[in-house]
Amino acid sequence: MDNKLVLITGGNSGIGIVAATELAQMGAEVVLACRDTDKTAEALKVINRSAKIPAVNIPVELGNLQSVRDMAAIFIDRYDRLEVLINNAGVFPTKQRMTDDGFEMQIGVNHLSHFLLTNLLLPMLKVSTPSRVITVSSALHKKGTIDFDSFRGMKKYSGSVAYNQSKLANVLFALELSQRLEGTGVTSNVLHPGAVATDIVRDLPWLIRKIIGLMFIAPEKGAETTVMLASDETLNESSGLYYDQCLLDDPSPMGNDEALRQKLWDVSAELVGLA
Repeated sequence: MDNKLVLITGGNSGIGIVAATELAQMGAEVVLACRDTDKTAEALKVINRSAKIPAVNIPVELGNLQSVRDMAAIFIDRYDRLEVLINNAGVFPTKQRMTDDGFEMQIGVNHLSHFLLTNLLLPMLKVSTPSRVITVSSALHKKGTIDFDSFRGMKKYSGSVAYNQSKLANVLFALELSQRLEGTGVTSNVLHPGAVATDIVRDLPWLIRKIIGLMFIAPEKGAETTVMLASDETLNESSGLYYDQCLLDDPSPMGNDEALRQKLWDVSAELVGLA
């Protein structure tokens, strides 16, 4: 990873900070895309204790598409290459919340913000080949369905239904992106990190968070697949693949639905202003 540039969303906690730390230790120049908070400042201190090149943060609010555009513009102005983009950030609110642009929070942050960011940075990825887009999904995508009407809010909100939908959207996006990038030298893969105890569950009741902490794997274990997909040189040409805890696996049949992949792409492009 020496001198390779890595941009990671949500790199200030959970598997994101672990992946950022390990990649920085391996020589990557790591850029976080996180809110400008004390939490992010502390994360940079942790990462930079062992980083070969100091990591930095470009502030972004993923629940605001203009903020995503602004962050991408700053990145493009500041750097001339991007070898690895890691779409890692995710939210799981237990009550329905909306983004600044009027989308249900989970589909807005977990999918639409990363859809926009990736598309804005594709020209840079294409001039930095071999380069990679890595999207963090979940095995729960296999329980998900896509209800396009719910993108603007659910009539009856279910946090788990919204989460499963957003994780299915991650898979559909990553696999469709791979097909569209065929022959460019840019790969796109998607992963399930395992059932990881991270602060994505911060909105859940204390007792449930405690049980999750006891049952789920540590972020250090959960980050292994992300680090592998970012750094393993044998994967330079591997694309359109779904990994479950470092092992190749099959996504759900719906995740492989080509017509649905294309429809989600077209709808997403229109919603974020790229159509």
